[in-house]
Amino acid sequence: MNPSRAAIATSDSTELGALREIVQLAAGASTWDELMQLIVDRSTRAMSAEVCSLYLLDRDGAGLTLAATNGVDREHIGVARLEHGEGITGLAASQRAPVISIDLPNDPRCAWIRGVDHERFMSILAVPLEIGERVVGVLNVKTEARRDFSQAEVQRLATIASLLAGVVERRRLHLETEAQLDGLRSVDQARAELIAVVTHQLRTPLAVVRAYLDLLTETADPSRAGEVAGWHEAATGEVLRLNDLVDAILETVRADRLLTVAIHGFDVGPVIDEVLTRLAPLLRRHQLDRFATGSRTALGDPARLAQVLELLLENAAKYAPPGSEIVVADWSADGEVRVAVGDDGPGVPPEMRESVFEPFVRLEMGADTPGAGVGLFAARRLVGAMGGRLWIEDKPAGGSQFVTALPEVAP
Repeated sequence: MNPSRAAIATSDSTELGALREIVQLAAGASTWDELMQLIVDRSTRAMSAEVCSLYLLDRDGAGLTLAATNGVDREHIGVARLEHGEGITGLAASQRAPVISIDLPNDPRCAWIRGVDHERFMSILAVPLEIGERVVGVLNVKTEARRDFSQAEVQRLATIASLLAGVVERRRLHLETEAQLDGLRSVDQARAELIAVVTHQLRTPLAVVRAYLDLLTETADPSRAGEVAGWHEAATGEVLRLNDLVDAILETVRADRLLTVAIHGFDVGPVIDEVLTRLAPLLRRHQLDRFATGSRTALGDPARLAQVLELLLENAAKYAPPGSEIVVADWSADGEVRVAVGDDGPGVPPEMRESVFEPFVRLEMGADTPGAGVGLFAARRLVGAMGGRLWIEDKPAGGSQFVTALPEVAP
């Protein structure tokens, strides 16, 4: 065989072997960092060089940052950076063509990076990683001996760079897709949570209206019982229909306005009393006890506290047996104003005292117990928006109580 043809065949065989090995590595690497390191290691061997480094184009396209290297301190990965067009590596990116320097110490184009470049390196070959018309990075190799890279060697590293460019681009697209999906998941989750909160806020007054309808029916003239029953059924049906329409209406509500709060100091006593008066029809089948001594000023939003109390009282009325006690009390402790809603219901097992505040989690009390399991979740969201706390503790006389705590304003 002609010696030149034999050299070409040997070069082709070396290049194909290197590419085959890199492809196999790309398929088997468990992490991105491991893949990058394996590629620079195999590229170093394929080019018979001492060092190989991979630089990737920054997101803004202004510079190149070291992504993988061998033979020098790896602590510079992710830190060492070149401007676009700076140094031999930067020139390869800006010119979109291979760049060679056979005398690095005396080449004015060279840009030295402390900890990455050393005087022992004499020659460098840098080739761009390209996807279509776009450069995504640069791959370079350095040698300690003076070396004028042949056209076959340039082609070999350029082929490796082309393969690597595809891997880098797929990685970039994967990361961008994951980021977009995470963003969509966050938006969807926030929207679902906020809609759940507001749904409960709207359903509470509907529950009060229905309670008033029941009360009117119970006190109606017995001689018109049949007629009143028909009216009651019709009115209740409309309330239920309105309740169903709430979900559809909420789809058009702007999510960023659902949890706005107006924080200022306010007296909690009148807020509690106003809620108890408004929810009296809903609580009529229970014994209501209100305990308070003096006035207390909390830092929060009185309208939001009222909504929290509505949710907690509705929850107590739902689970406490008819005729049992529902207690509402407020006091000061540890720089907080605390408001408790307690009931004589079955209580909440200790292992569930956090999970019941998650959406759609509810105690199993039978199929006839109404609710979707978002009331306590909504209450904690509202308290948190005011900078407060909400938790469950045992009620001294049995059952459980929900305690809302807001910062207290000193007299």
